[in-house]
Amino acid sequence: MRIGIVGVGALGSHTAMLLRNMDATLYGIDFDRVERKNVKSQFHGKTSVGKLKVQGLKQTMNGLFGVKLDTCTNKVVADNVAQVLSNVDLVIDCLDNGDGRRVIQAFVREQGIACLHGALAADGGFGQVIWDEHFQIDDEDSEGAATCEDGEHLPFIAITAAFIARAVQEYLVNDRKMGFQVNPGGAVRTH
Repeated sequence: MRIGIVGVGALGSHTAMLLRNMDATLYGIDFDRVERKNVKSQFHGKTSVGKLKVQGLKQTMNGLFGVKLDTCTNKVVADNVAQVLSNVDLVIDCLDNGDGRRVIQAFVREQGIACLHGALAADGGFGQVIWDEHFQIDDEDSEGAATCEDGEHLPFIAITAAFIARAVQEYLVNDRKMGFQVNPGGAVRTH
């Protein structure tokens, strides 16, 4: 099983860390660099500042846990999605923009690849863990959103990432798709 995590910022970096014990190859996909402000809300340390996020995460996962992370430093766009996601059995979409989500959604639907979408409200008001067949992309989400850069919502980011990891675990172990609507007061299983 090869799991592609598209976007290894707030949700994606924590999700990768929580999936480290799964019997699967983790494949991080992100073109962005770690900025100092990211350290407060993402599973990236000070030593990763200035590095590509996937390279920093790869180093951290190997150094802390002995886990190898395959990486891709390309931005997922219509022209390269087939190449970037060609050998993936499960896609976890942790992007913060509608345009990228639409590219991923079109590809996984065309190819019949399982896809789990993780999403956070920038203000920490809610999180979503939704399998593709139930996921609707918000039309207002085209530009991308700041994802809790000040660290104020770090526990909530980690909780939402834990629900993503739980949904992946349930899928891999029991072939059951579970989704969640998460808010600071708790979580509700949606499907």
